[in-house]
Amino acid sequence: MTRVQRLVDGAMEGLVAPSFTRIGFETRRRMFEWRGVGSYRLAGRVIAVTGATSGLGLATAAQLARDGATVVAVGRNPDKTAHVVRQLRDATGNPNVSATIADMGDYDSVRRASEQILSDHDRLDVLIHNAGALSHRRTEAPDGTEATIASQVVGPFLLTCLLLDRLRETAPARVITMSSGGMYTASLTVEHLQMNEASYNGSKQYALAKRAQVTLAEMWAQRVDRQHVVFHSMHPGWADTPGVRAALPAFRKVVGPLLRDPAAGADTMVWLAADDDEPLASTGGFWLDRQVRPIHRLRSTRHSDTPERRARLWQWVLERSGCNSPDP
Repeated sequence: MTRVQRLVDGAMEGLVAPSFTRIGFETRRRMFEWRGVGSYRLAGRVIAVTGATSGLGLATAAQLARDGATVVAVGRNPDKTAHVVRQLRDATGNPNVSATIADMGDYDSVRRASEQILSDHDRLDVLIHNAGALSHRRTEAPDGTEATIASQVVGPFLLTCLLLDRLRETAPARVITMSSGGMYTASLTVEHLQMNEASYNGSKQYALAKRAQVTLAEMWAQRVDRQHVVFHSMHPGWADTPGVRAALPAFRKVVGPLLRDPAAGADTMVWLAADDDEPLASTGGFWLDRQVRPIHRLRSTRHSDTPERRARLWQWVLERSGCNSPDP
């Protein structure tokens, strides 16, 4: 990266809006002359994508299928997931796209999905955690955990734990988590990770979950040899997806023309899954537009990120998921 490129990239990142919108994506794509995600040849690689039936997950699954990967599309609704799988096969000409059903907030469902993946595939090159939605109404998972935390923090942790040995056997493998720029507003907490009914705010609960996701990805990276599995998280910028249209209609109306399309939002996810250079050269990064970014923008969130809170978060998720210790 030249000095001029670094200055342009840094200026956009500092101002937030130019960085997160399609302006940032298009500027960086041209400035850094990115390799197109359609140029990868992924035949023989097995990639599981949760939340693969719409939005960024669908865009990711479609591009990986076009690149020849064996794609395991993980979705909650059996009929919708089967329909998407048929569409992906027809649109990409790749017959190696299959459905696995899992409600990521239902840990028994996650266990069944992991068993199916392990039974169907003798390798797993990439596990992509993309499932998740912003809800303005508080609901609970079957075990009583607030649903956003269950489906976007505990469930993905459990799935990683259950598939970790297969990922290690396939080394070098990858686990990639789709987070959100909204996590920049949230402090790291365990005691207040789940909002109660009286104070519930869907956007804040979502941000708290995304903060926890990014922290856990870093902690996985510290515990697992990067020669076997690398762990990365990323955020897509501001993308025009069904989730944004449903949960944030006012935001979409204001930013509308500047929102990224789903393919642009998914670009870094596909690149992290497909490229054999930078993504495998490090672990624990938080990415936007193919560059590692800091995980804090505010002093308050930085001060909340203590070793003690990290340790409590890891232990809480370990206990809540029922996962045996995933440490080496």
